[in-house]
Amino acid sequence: MSTDPKAGLRPETLAVAYGYDPEMGMGSVKPPIFMTSTFVYPSAQHAKHVHEAYFDGTGPLVGATNHIYSRLGHPGLDFLEKRLAAIDGAEEAVAYSSGMAAHSSIALAYIRTGDSVLHGRPIYGGVDMLYNAIMPQFGSHATAYLDGTDEAGVRAAADAAMAQGPLKLIIVETPANPTAAIVDLDLMVRIADEVGAKQGHRPLVVVDNTLLGPFAQRPIAHGVDLCMTSLTKYCGGHSDLLAGGITGRKELIDHLRMQRTTWGNHLDPYTSWLVLRSLESVAVRTERAMDNARGVAEFLRDHPKVAGVTYLGFLKEGTRQRAVYDRQCKAAGSTFSFHLYGGEAEAFRMLDQMKLLKLAVSLGGSETLICHSASTTHYAVAREQRLAGGITDGTMRLSVGLEHVDDLIADLRQALEAV
Repeated sequence: MSTDPKAGLRPETLAVAYGYDPEMGMGSVKPPIFMTSTFVYPSAQHAKHVHEAYFDGTGPLVGATNHIYSRLGHPGLDFLEKRLAAIDGAEEAVAYSSGMAAHSSIALAYIRTGDSVLHGRPIYGGVDMLYNAIMPQFGSHATAYLDGTDEAGVRAAADAAMAQGPLKLIIVETPANPTAAIVDLDLMVRIADEVGAKQGHRPLVVVDNTLLGPFAQRPIAHGVDLCMTSLTKYCGGHSDLLAGGITGRKELIDHLRMQRTTWGNHLDPYTSWLVLRSLESVAVRTERAMDNARGVAEFLRDHPKVAGVTYLGFLKEGTRQRAVYDRQCKAAGSTFSFHLYGGEAEAFRMLDQMKLLKLAVSLGGSETLICHSASTTHYAVAREQRLAGGITDGTMRLSVGLEHVDDLIADLRQALEAV
């Protein structure tokens, strides 16, 4: 019989029950918040052993739970990171102060002058800026593929990236923000293996799993190296915190955790507790949101002022995208885009008529959010690149929440009258 306490448990159960034992908190059924910046050592020799274990990985305290200073780690991080790793089916996890802090930490850890990065388009605006504006200042290069299910196209993009410099990272966002474009994870792992054979070292496959989350898509099971999730979104779920998490193999996560010690972008004790609290209800919240999303998407698909809807549940049978979806995803999610006939003027007229839906960036909260991608989340992305990724001046991103679906549809119906 396995002694692993998570053996045989499903992710939904792990999200509630794993990573914290009441004995760790004086019998409290929920983890306490350890609001401290530093920790007391019982002796000078113990202090030395703690530092040796943390920085060198040697000595008598290796494997023991000890803390030094909350920037290096604290009990709330321990609980959260154990739970995140278990939910994703990964060896280890590391948590950060935001999703972009997680993305930036990966870039700083693995990209050097002359290196190349391959990513999809569309991709979240912040990540686009990271790899196409910020990291090039340090001498790196970025190449984009446009269809993450097109093997020939991805391979050609990988070759183009290698022509600029050693390909170190393949960044995948699936479904992509904001259009819910799907990427074939098995294909990306296969391309990484091919690139490794060509250039002598294999690039890491990094998957942003934010839009579907750990219950509807499990990237680690497909052999990716790192799975990044903006915990701000569905895992936080209430639009009241910022956090990011990365899961993966132990040696990769250990490297990121050690660098986090210097960057100082760890997740604080209170927010760690908030995320732990919210993880317990992710499964039921997302189920309700996804049910609502289908109803909203069906309404929009049939509306005469809507040119198209990118909802994953509408992928056509017999297409590459549908085959990937059926193999890779358990559900269609609740964030997608729809395109109005017309452009910015029509979009703005509609948005200014919304009464229930909230005009705001972000996604995955209990409330339904809507925004005009070209003028908000992807404002800093060049127009030609936006269009290449399917973001038009009439594109609206919709994150469907937990309200009654009939009320959401009624608000959209009356707002569309202004278009």
